[in-house]
Amino acid sequence: MRIERLQIAAALALVCVIWGSTYFAMRVALESFPPFMMGAIRFLVAGAAMYAVLRARGERAPARREWASATMTGALMLVIGNGAVAFGQQRVSSSVAAIVVATMPLWAVLFGRAFGDKPSVGELLGVGIGFVGVALLHTGGDLFSHGVNAFAMLLAPAGWALGSVWSRRLPLPGGGGLMATAAQMIAGGALMALVSLAMGEHAFAARAVSVRSVLAIGYLALFGSIVAFSAYGFLLRHARTSTATSYAYVNPLIAVAIGVAIGGERVHVATLAGAGVILGGVLVLSMARSAKAGPVAAPRVLHSSPADAAPSSEPLVARR
Repeated sequence: MRIERLQIAAALALVCVIWGSTYFAMRVALESFPPFMMGAIRFLVAGAAMYAVLRARGERAPARREWASATMTGALMLVIGNGAVAFGQQRVSSSVAAIVVATMPLWAVLFGRAFGDKPSVGELLGVGIGFVGVALLHTGGDLFSHGVNAFAMLLAPAGWALGSVWSRRLPLPGGGGLMATAAQMIAGGALMALVSLAMGEHAFAARAVSVRSVLAIGYLALFGSIVAFSAYGFLLRHARTSTATSYAYVNPLIAVAIGVAIGGERVHVATLAGAGVILGGVLVLSMARSAKAGPVAAPRVLHSSPADAAPSSEPLVARR
């Protein structure tokens, strides 16, 4: 029992630290690679590696219909969700990116309503509080002066949330497990490559590529998309859901700490206030959902978030 508790603590620490650090890793990778080219490399490598391992273990290949579902959700969660974060981080700091991505559960409630999921009063209260925090970021924090990059950053969690909500209604490979993650990364990575080509990002391929940027992409693919996700899967199997998903409240704090301490980023007081309000809204939302689900119900949580490793079919928790 003691060994399992230590394993749970270690897995939770891995998820918190790795997924909290992916925002800064993306910033480093962007020093040498355009945003969608970076995403294409990252997700194609991680997805292909995961797919190969799963097939070697005997998992069946996705059917054509399942590939179609993986492509649609991969487009929303990776091309828009992750790609817009990377595009925004060309000017917006990694600290602010992590804070904005934390709004994903708020968007998920709104999109869930469009799919017929009626939110409770408590959930709507959480959404309202959270978007007050977004307004603070936009009017007085570190978002207000960044134009199209700020818009892309705000669009990212909305795309991720829509893909998350929709994915629960589509036939995904393996019923939404690891094979679904691999297929979504492969499909999403391929689409990001097409977007990169259409945007002319290949013109930047001739510029100097630093070793640290290459290492950052490797870190994102290996640790962000595979190691941390495996640790998260362990948590879902061996710990309470509330414990497994608690990292969502820690990740923005770690991202801000890394951005300030290592990246030399400055965070305005209004941004910190906005972050507190957003996380408060997400906490109210989470408590309202727990109360509505009842004491024995557990949310269907499978994967990760806009900046993290892999797509997610659970809209409650934002992961990077």
